[in-house]
Amino acid sequence: MGLLDILLGRTKPVVPDLDQLFALPSAAVTLEATTSFTATGRGAVCFATVEGAAFEQTHREVQALLDADTDRDGPPVELRRDEYGYSWLVSERAPDQLPLLVNDLHAVNSAMEVNGFGPQLLCSLAGFQDPEGRSLALVYLYKRGTYYPFAPLPGEGQRRDNALELRVKATLSNDLRIEQDLNRWFPVWGAPGL
Repeated sequence: MGLLDILLGRTKPVVPDLDQLFALPSAAVTLEATTSFTATGRGAVCFATVEGAAFEQTHREVQALLDADTDRDGPPVELRRDEYGYSWLVSERAPDQLPLLVNDLHAVNSAMEVNGFGPQLLCSLAGFQDPEGRSLALVYLYKRGTYYPFAPLPGEGQRRDNALELRVKATLSNDLRIEQDLNRWFPVWGAPGL
C-alpha cells in the first residue's frame, strides 16, 4: 500500500484464507462446552450463480469429487438455489464428522478458486443445534477471511437471537477469527445446511 492509498483512505483488501476453515472443529469443542451447541453435520458453500459451460464443468467436478468419498454416509452433495438467486453446494455428514464436513467445504472453495470462480464465492457455513432445538450457524465470509455466528429465532418471521450471537462471538474469539464489524453479520435466512 502506497502513500497515496493512505492519504485517500483506501485499504488493502483482505486475502481469503481458506485454511481458517480448519479451525472449526476445535471451535466446535469450545462451543459445545460453553453453550451446549453441537454440530449437525450439515454445511454449505454459497456463491453467486454463474451461467456457462466452464462453471457447470467445475460444479460437476466438485460434486463428483465429494461424492466419490467412500466414507460418506449421508446423502450426495447437492446444488440448490435460494429465493435470492444464490447457489449453495450443500454437504451432509454424520454429526460427529465435522472434520470431514470441513474438508468438503474447503474442497468446494478451493476448486471454485482454482477454476477462476473465487470472486463469486460469498460464504461457507456449518450448522449447529442445542438440546432445545435452536439453530446456529458459524458463517465464514470468504472475502473477509472471518467468521460470525448467525442464530435465527424459531417460529415465523425473520428474527435473530442477537444475545446468543454476541455470546458465541465472545466464546469463540480465541478459536476463530471473528468479524468485528457487526454490519457484516449478514442474515442467511433459509440457508441450506443450517
